[in-house]
Amino acid sequence: MSRRSLWLQEQEPVAKNKSRQSAESILAGLSGNAETMMSSNSTDIASSVDVVLIGGGVMSATLGTMLRQLQPDWKISIYERLDSVAEESSNAWNNAGTGHSALCELNYTPQGADGKVDISKAVAVNEQFQVSRQFWAYLVENGVIPHAGEFLTAVPHMSFVWGEENVAFLRARHEALSAHPLFSGMDYSEDRQQIAQWAPLIMQNRPKGERIAVTRSLMGTDVNFGALTRLLFSYLSGTKGCVLHTKHDVQDIRRDEDGQWQMKVRDLRENTDRIVRSRFVFIGAGGAALTLLQKTGIPQAQGVGGFPVSGQFLRCTNKALIARHRAKVYGKASVGAPPMSVPHLDTRMIDGKHALLFGPYAGFSTRFLKQGSLMDLPLSVRPGNIGPMMAVARDNWPLTKYLIQQVLQSQEDRINALRDFIPDAKAEDWELVVAGQRVQIIKQDPQKGGVLQFGTEVIASDDGSVAALLGASPGASTAAPIMLNVLQKCFPNKMPEWTDRLKAMVPSFGQKLANNPALCQQQFDRTTKILGLTL
Repeated sequence: MSRRSLWLQEQEPVAKNKSRQSAESILAGLSGNAETMMSSNSTDIASSVDVVLIGGGVMSATLGTMLRQLQPDWKISIYERLDSVAEESSNAWNNAGTGHSALCELNYTPQGADGKVDISKAVAVNEQFQVSRQFWAYLVENGVIPHAGEFLTAVPHMSFVWGEENVAFLRARHEALSAHPLFSGMDYSEDRQQIAQWAPLIMQNRPKGERIAVTRSLMGTDVNFGALTRLLFSYLSGTKGCVLHTKHDVQDIRRDEDGQWQMKVRDLRENTDRIVRSRFVFIGAGGAALTLLQKTGIPQAQGVGGFPVSGQFLRCTNKALIARHRAKVYGKASVGAPPMSVPHLDTRMIDGKHALLFGPYAGFSTRFLKQGSLMDLPLSVRPGNIGPMMAVARDNWPLTKYLIQQVLQSQEDRINALRDFIPDAKAEDWELVVAGQRVQIIKQDPQKGGVLQFGTEVIASDDGSVAALLGASPGASTAAPIMLNVLQKCFPNKMPEWTDRLKAMVPSFGQKLANNPALCQQQFDRTTKILGLTL
């Protein structure tokens, strides 16, 4: 029997009326036999494992680490199509590494027509990041990773605006945020000398009559998510029953008659295929997650589409300039710009060296991954999602116009945008680098037909046996709470057994820091000490 025939034979459609067990129920009955020959006529091996993680980024690394702590007896296989992990969205040069906590990102605090600033989104994002901090502190305390200094650095977060209207907005934003325990200690200033001490580059040769304002928080961080991802996969690879496969591409995924998931996996080094069977699958493949989610055939994937947005940064090549700036300074986004395109002058710590970036400059590509195919977007179109995608195209002309303007920019245009932040910026001190590719979620909407969603979302089957993470910002910064959400969605019957262990990993688990100022301060102080976050 040929490989292709064997694959087709094993992918018979599942009966529609077949009852589905929950992921944890299926896992309980897993056979201990890890590998069996599929056929005496075939060289393919059918590997049976408890968990398959698709994608070698921070999301799979975080979920794998949690599951290894919760259920060390489960067999886990991880598949990454590139040569090494953390080479797409988790790569340090492919994201801003801000440690999104809404301290400086103005798009998380919209202002209403009445002038009131809504901080609800900022509070939610900050709380999520505090959960990530707690999880990282647990990993350091328990020796899962040696220390946090390799991926986490304390860096002030600043918001910077100019013009009367924007200054009034920032003042109102500061008043609303600084009263909240998650944002305590945030400074505000319109004093030019004070601002020059905090961020000298943005004040050098700035026009004297210009109204400006800045907020600064010393609670901010820079996160090298690539380094964190490599640390977590190093830990996972060193544990029994967990195997990381690089240069392996998951090309298809379908459900068996017994409720397991079968994946066709191509070994790109050997150019051979194998069948992998698993009781639970997490699709954390960045932009490619949408395509694989569609192949599962679960009802939750119907009507879901994706809109790719690419990015570029200017990277400073002048060591003297890099040394003079130690902050993440965020401004206001242009009209129509997606949230990931908020302009910022960004101190980074990458591989032990300081770097300085400005951007991002948005662009458009039909690729869903930086190293993807130009056919990614066309091949993602399905009868069920073409309506929502067309509705989004119709209703988002400001975004379309913005992307066209960004694509047509010259280097001079980019330098002029930089001069809003560094008035005397010189083109010879900066080079253009291509950042990561993001795919925003498009979903059906009863009123509009389709909506473009900014943010991240977990989409899971009814029985919790397969889950995918779609979307972009704040993304990696909230990996820990997102993966806790995956556990709660996909393993509800295991939660009573896991709760004490989860509380050890994340002491605030099951509580809201925003509603408990004492716990908020306690956990912030504790994680600051363990993670070594001192300026």
